[in-house]
Amino acid sequence: MLGLALLLAPARCDAAPDTLETVRSRGRIVCGVVDGARGYSSVNADGAWSGISVDLCRALAAAVLGNRDAVEFRPLPRDDGFAALRSGEIDVLSANTAMTASREMALGIRFPAVLAFSGQGFMVRKSQGVSSALELSGTRICVLADAPDMQGIGDYFGALRLPFELSRFDKWADAIVAYVNKGCQVLSADLPTLTLARQQLSDPGEHIILPEIAARQPVGPAIRQGDEAWFSVVRWTICALIAAEELGITSANVDSMKGSTNVEIRRLLGLDAEVGKPLGLPPDWTQRVIKQVGNYAELFDRNLGSKSPLKLERRLNNLVGNGGLLYAPSFR
Repeated sequence: MLGLALLLAPARCDAAPDTLETVRSRGRIVCGVVDGARGYSSVNADGAWSGISVDLCRALAAAVLGNRDAVEFRPLPRDDGFAALRSGEIDVLSANTAMTASREMALGIRFPAVLAFSGQGFMVRKSQGVSSALELSGTRICVLADAPDMQGIGDYFGALRLPFELSRFDKWADAIVAYVNKGCQVLSADLPTLTLARQQLSDPGEHIILPEIAARQPVGPAIRQGDEAWFSVVRWTICALIAAEELGITSANVDSMKGSTNVEIRRLLGLDAEVGKPLGLPPDWTQRVIKQVGNYAELFDRNLGSKSPLKLERRLNNLVGNGGLLYAPSFR
């Protein structure tokens, strides 16, 4: 018996994760989130989570379990998310996590798809008379003492060969105070954070966010390496959200769209093609996702866009036909 146990132990340790089956057996998805990432993942005083990354977890729950509320949100410190993922504590890490090669190759994780295109921007006072980051030569920039943010600024101005100074802060609130007190001429962070900071100033109309992006940051969910079935479910759920917008299918009209004669609509809704079968999902999984959560535009608008406090323009997060980068592969 001891010999048999020793022989079987490596097989168990080396076995590939099967998150899809685990989620089904458990009856809920454990979604790792980071509080304070406004527009992506944040919790209010009543304990209700919101954000586009939070809504993705709800979409996954609708796809796999048929119920958008079959999610346990597990708040994690920003630096602990990848470890929690690798250990199996969470099924998916869904916050404002930037996709990078070093993370995917070195940390034992995979990024199935881009959920949103973000980036690091610059805010200045209108009174400075600056309309472009190209005019920021020699300025002092307030930024979090966070390696990615500082590297983004260094890479951007280094490529332009423009001098600059950094004021580093461990807390974002301290960076804002320094900017307000004119301890620096520029405030830099990712666009949602920067937009929210401007709205909270006593004179938001006196500050502008410049059009240039210091570092583009595609944001997306992370899963464990070697979990191909779960990888496909997460990837194609995001694709379904985008495809639904492309085809004009919303949470309000998805039921009526089942009567459409449009071939692509019928394929996406699982009416004339078994798009769920290869994923291990039921035929109507996309219908459940769209009806319970919405299409991509609905997610973006209520969390980041016109119906959210941030009111970000879609820009790169628009469909290709509208000047953005989003389009979905075919559901053939």
